[in-house]
This record gives sequence, C-alpha cells and structure tokens, in this order.
Amino acid sequence: MSTKPPFTAVEVRRATSGFYEGHSVEIALLSKGIMVALVIWALVWPANANSNLSSLNWSLLEGFNAFYIIIVGLFAFFLAVVAILPQTDKRKMGRADEEPEFSNCSWFSMMFGAGLGVGLMVFATAEPLGLWGSNPETVSGAVAPNSQEALTSAYRYTFLHYGFHAWAIYVVTGLSLAYYAYTRDMPLTIRSALTPLLGRYVNGFIGHLVDVLGVVATILGVSVTIGFGVSQFIDGVYAITGANWLMDMTGDVPKPGTVGLIAGLLCIMGLSIISAVSGVGRGVKYLSNLNLVLSLILLFTFVLFGSFVFAMTTYATAFVDYILHFVSLSFGAYGPQSSDAFAMALPETAKPLAEELIGGATNAWGSYDGFKSGLEGAAAALDEATLSAVYAAGEQGRQFGWQAGWTTFYWAWWIAFSPFVGLFLARISRGRTVREFILGCVFAPAMVCFAWMTILGATAIDMELTGGANGAIVGASNTNKLFVTLGQMIDGGMLSALTVMCVVLIMTFLVTSADSGILVMNTIMSGGDQDIGNKHKIVWGLILTAVIGTLLVAGKSNPGADPMEALKSAMIIGALPFTMVMGLMMLSLTKALYRDSARSKGPEDSSTAAE
Repeated sequence: MSTKPPFTAVEVRRATSGFYEGHSVEIALLSKGIMVALVIWALVWPANANSNLSSLNWSLLEGFNAFYIIIVGLFAFFLAVVAILPQTDKRKMGRADEEPEFSNCSWFSMMFGAGLGVGLMVFATAEPLGLWGSNPETVSGAVAPNSQEALTSAYRYTFLHYGFHAWAIYVVTGLSLAYYAYTRDMPLTIRSALTPLLGRYVNGFIGHLVDVLGVVATILGVSVTIGFGVSQFIDGVYAITGANWLMDMTGDVPKPGTVGLIAGLLCIMGLSIISAVSGVGRGVKYLSNLNLVLSLILLFTFVLFGSFVFAMTTYATAFVDYILHFVSLSFGAYGPQSSDAFAMALPETAKPLAEELIGGATNAWGSYDGFKSGLEGAAAALDEATLSAVYAAGEQGRQFGWQAGWTTFYWAWWIAFSPFVGLFLARISRGRTVREFILGCVFAPAMVCFAWMTILGATAIDMELTGGANGAIVGASNTNKLFVTLGQMIDGGMLSALTVMCVVLIMTFLVTSADSGILVMNTIMSGGDQDIGNKHKIVWGLILTAVIGTLLVAGKSNPGADPMEALKSAMIIGALPFTMVMGLMMLSLTKALYRDSARSKGPEDSSTAAE
C-alpha cells in the first residue's frame, strides 16, 4: 500500500521591501503589539500590572498545574521510547550520507553554552540550599528542613528540575525543528513542526499564531533568565566595589535595588545589542570558549577547596534515589485543595474553625511550629493532637503550593526557553541520527548539571551542616549565595580574583544569551532566514530591554516585594499556550516518524497531501 508524500510546501510570506523587508509583517506586528502593550501596562500602571499578573498566574496554576507536570513527564517518556526504537539509529537529520557538521567535542561544548549558562550560575548553590529547606518531604513533615535527613530529598528535586525532564523539553522542540528542516528541507521555524497535523493550514493565520506564540514564549523565557542573571551580576559588582547605591539595604540582607537592577540591565543589554549588530561570529565563538574555561576554573575551585568527597557521596546516592523515583516525579501532580475538602478532613472539634485554620495549614512556605504560633483565640486553644490532625489535613494544599511554586515554575521556564535552546540545538545537530540527538542532548548535559549542582551546592550545604557557615549562606539572597559560599571557602586576593571572574562569567553568559535570543526571535519572524538586518536586531533588543525593565519595576511596586515576581508571572502565563503547541509537536513528530518509516518500506503515492 502506497503512502502519500509529506506536505512540505511551507511558505512564510515575507515583505519584499520597506522596513519589514525579509520579515513576516503579520508575525512581527502581532509579536510587537503584545510586547508593547505589556510594556505600556507595566510602565503606566505598575502596581496594577503586578497584582493582575500575579492573580492570573495563580488562577492558571490552579487549573493547569497538573497539565504542566504530566505533559513534561510525557515529553521525557516519549523521547525515551523514540530513542529505543531500532529505526531511529538509522534515521538521520539530513541526507543519508551526510556527516555531522561538528565533532562530538565541539557539539557538546556548544550545548554547554546554550543550556548551562546563567541558570547554573544563579542556582548552583541556591537550588540545593532552597530545596534542602523546603521540598515535598519537609512539607509533609516526614523530615526536618535543613537537616542531614533532608539532603537526599533536596537533591531528588534538584535533579528533577535540572535533569532529564528539563532537557527533554528542549529536545522535543529541537528535534521537531531539526527533523523537518534537515530531512524535508523545510524552513527552520516553529510552524514547520506542525505540518503533519495541520498540512497547508500552516501557511495561513494558524501558522502565524504558532510562530507568534514561539516569539512571545522566547521573549519571556529569555527575560526571566536575564532578570535572574542581572540580579546576580549586581550582587557580584557590590561584592567587589561595595557600592551601596546598587542595593536595597532595608531588609535583613542587602539585595539588588531597583536602581541597581536597571543600571545592570542597561549595561548588559547595551553590550548584547552591540554584539548582535556587529555580526562578528568569531567574537561570539571566543566568548563561548571563554565561558567554558571560566566555568571549569570555578568548578575546580570547589573541587580543591570545597567538600568534594561529601559532594561525590551525595551525587551517587542522590542519582540512585532520583532514578528510583523517576516515574512518580514525572506524573505525581497535585491539584488545589478546596476549603470544603479541607473542612471535611478536620477533626469534629476543629470543623467550626476551618476558615481560621486553612491559611496556615495549607501554607507551603511555613512550618508546623509557624502554623501553631500564628493561631489566635479559639484556634490557639485547640489541643496538640487536634492541631497535628489539622496540619495533616492541609497537606494536599501545601503540596500543591510547593509544586506550583517550584516544579511548575521550572517547567514553564524551560518551555518558554525551549524555542531559543531548541532552535540552537537544531542548528548544531545536522547530520546526527535521531537517537544520537536524543541521547547527546538529554543524557550528557543532564549529567553535567548533576555534577555542577552537587559539587557547588553540596559544598554550601556541608558548610551549613558542620556549622562553619553559621547560617550565612542560607540567609543570603538566592543570587548572592554563590558569592557568600566562596567567601566561606576562601579569602584574600584569591577570593577577590574569583569574585571578579564570576562577574565576568555572568556578564558573558548574559550577553551571549541575550544576543542569541534576539537572533532566534528574528529567525522565527523571517521564516527561518538567519540573514537579518541590524535594524531589527536593535528594535528587538530595545523591546527585550523594555519588557525586562518595566516588569522588574512593576515587581518592586510593593515595598519589600521580589522584583522578579511580575516577570515570573508573565512568563508562566506566556508559556502555557506554547506548552500546548509542544504537545502538538510531539504528536506531529510521532506521525512523521511512523509515516517516514512506512515510506522507506514501500512506494510513495504521487499525490500531494498533508500526512
């Protein structure tokens, strides 16, 4: 039986003259309209933007938390099945006789630069320490936070957030883009990945909408990455210079202030725009090589002066624990706990006080002692056994709040970042087989992430466990934990030199990330064309700067608030539609692989139709 040939006539209509020459006017105007509207809203009504984004974000989490968790689990298992299939080792992304463009060493080095950058600098110590104090095991009361017993569960979730699931998100997007671009000679753009399902409809409004969702997700994903990175950049500059004007000194510990964040943002984005318009490919290559060298110096500093034996022991036990819990981590989703469900689970004596008890009992960021100390009146008079039962009744609410605030945030972040990383992985993987792409882009970088998080993070935890740090690292802001850990480990001129090196490393990671993000956005809008005019790079660089800056200001509209909150809320909201697009990508790729396998076994039908 013959199989119809695939639909490959993807056409992104581009302007032939004027300002938008070479670009899709529809995609550019829709994307800019959405971003400019967001900027104006956050600039003119910052408090309103912050509160409404937060409210909408929480409403979406209540309805779609389980969707985020389960679909990412499906991504990981889908790729595992595809990699196991015998024919995927023969299916090349390119011609059958085509060799990979880059050596294995260069390929991995570029993957390191794409996915292991700002996130690992900011969260190398902050992630394990944060999860050491708060993870589902501590939320349930099974282990005490910040204890030796909490170490295994802390790394279970650290590995979850930076391991196989995270890279599976990138690879679903990257594999979809690479497969159609190199096996079917289609444009390297988001809509191409949906042709097996949509056929000729990708050439109309639906195709424009898919590409716009990719652009919006990329902007917001890159914005959160740069927001965290700029905050850490300012922490580092403060550690070197002691410039108080960069910091907010009103809290328990100094944190980057609004003025400092905006100054750092303008510096980084200015350099990024210059880098983007310069067109100096060698410069970007040299920066990437510099990033790798400086990263290795930082890693070996922790190996030599940190708790390396403790870290490696933790690595081994944590990895086994992560694999044993892999299925439950993939699909163990929580929904919000209703007030009625909470009241029904209470002891009879506590049911009349349900409204007073639910807030503390379902607070994922509190503790049992904090719950008891916050009670007043009749609720405070309840006996210990009743209070313990009340707290146990709120566990589902606490688990949902924790999962929505940690895991779902990460899944949304990686999904929003996936057009950027996925497109990059696709570009550097021509000539690779499907299996090689999956194993190389999921397994290898995840193992490096595990080592990085364990060597740096476990050193900080060991210093706290043994009493050497005396709470200094735990008490520091997330973006400052790396510098405080270095300060506990070494001192003198070496500390100063390493601090300067880290600041340079953060800056180069930020510049290359923003530069590449600008390129990816323009590539999508030009139908996969990488020859982009400088004016468009400048415009999108300015838009990206405005989005990050106004949302950082909006996040600080309430005294003492986290400046990243508005950015994170906007990112989670913007990632949801693209998550649905990624689900369709997975179905499309399944269909394409099946049909291409059938075509390789029999004659093709000469009629032209969608798969």
